[in-house]
Amino acid sequence: MTIDVLIIGGGMVGATLACALADSPLNVVVVESSVLPPFDSSKPSDLRVSALSQASEAILKNVGAWQGITSRRACPYARMQVWESDSVSSSTLFNAQDLGFDALGHIVENPVIQAALTERLKQAANIRFIAPAKVVRVDYSPGASVVELDNGESLVAELLVAADGGDSNIRTECGIGVHRWDYEQHAFVIGVETDYPQQDTTWQQFTPNGPKAFLPLCGPFGSLVWYDHPNTIAALKTLDNDALLQTIQSAFPSELGRIKRVINHGSFPLRRQHAQQYCKDGVVLIGDSAHMINPLAGQGVNIGLLDAAVLAEDLIKARQLGETLWDSNVLGRYEKRRRPHNLVMMQTMDFFYRMFSNDHTPLKWVRNAGLKLAGKSGPIKNRVMAFAMGIPGAEIPFANKVGLAPDLPELAKPKQA
Repeated sequence: MTIDVLIIGGGMVGATLACALADSPLNVVVVESSVLPPFDSSKPSDLRVSALSQASEAILKNVGAWQGITSRRACPYARMQVWESDSVSSSTLFNAQDLGFDALGHIVENPVIQAALTERLKQAANIRFIAPAKVVRVDYSPGASVVELDNGESLVAELLVAADGGDSNIRTECGIGVHRWDYEQHAFVIGVETDYPQQDTTWQQFTPNGPKAFLPLCGPFGSLVWYDHPNTIAALKTLDNDALLQTIQSAFPSELGRIKRVINHGSFPLRRQHAQQYCKDGVVLIGDSAHMINPLAGQGVNIGLLDAAVLAEDLIKARQLGETLWDSNVLGRYEKRRRPHNLVMMQTMDFFYRMFSNDHTPLKWVRNAGLKLAGKSGPIKNRVMAFAMGIPGAEIPFANKVGLAPDLPELAKPKQA
């Protein structure tokens, strides 16, 4: 039997697409290379976390996965503070209440998001989930691609969806190239236990070598992100937890407060990457397979979830209209809607990276002036928050709601006092 939609990669973005297609007329198969262990609330938070925006939360609610996330572990944050290394007094504080919301978003462990999505897609009669299984061969053919798995199974699909990450094998096998370059920074992520209760504020301090950030997690825990030159990060990785704790206390600003212990840590290089095209006959890219951006503002997963919601809408509408799912004219509508927004987000993150990762006096003056202006100007501050939260007024294109992507009027409506 030919599969309508074969999604390679059952991570957060691929699983969101599958959930968005749940209970639709489409026959869907998801192939994932790994199986998550059951969630254990007694274990420390995973190092891999995402700052889910209001728009992402709306998508996850619409596909039926949000309750599965909040029933496990999710930390809301209502405020976000940013400042230069020597300008704490002129920091800018963004508060969700200024837009009538209780929270700017939630910090959630990636495995928690994926577990909730996997739980949801397994409930759908039209979705088959194959895991663990790895792709060993791809015979790309528009409308009838063949994918062979390491379990000996061979799958034939009208449409291949590449949701297999930045080093996408599907993208390569289907002949889609990428524009790629590396930043001169790595990110060092450190899970810590704090000496104070759960926080509702995430903050970022900009330094010439790169930002230092704090993300609140549930209970007295947090995630620190230290951006710096690869050699510096390599040296930090050699420290034992006690020595690393001392280094953190001396290198991070006093706003961090006392840290009781380091729990775990890891690092990754920063890369920008953009596919030369998002689709061609018989194949379409979503998430990191299509784009990778600087994680400075944590928007990577948010734009990936938007990819999934928009593509799901387009595929369902195409089937309703009797159109050929795998035709590039159909898939091109998705690319037309998503590529401009993703490119704007990538360029915005690049601007902040280049603007703040230096110690040039003229740029420092401009940066401080900009932060002060943002702090004093309500309209500018609100626009920045709207952009980060993915809500209307930020000129971010969304799909019209058909049960998948955020409903703009509802999402935009502030609470009544």
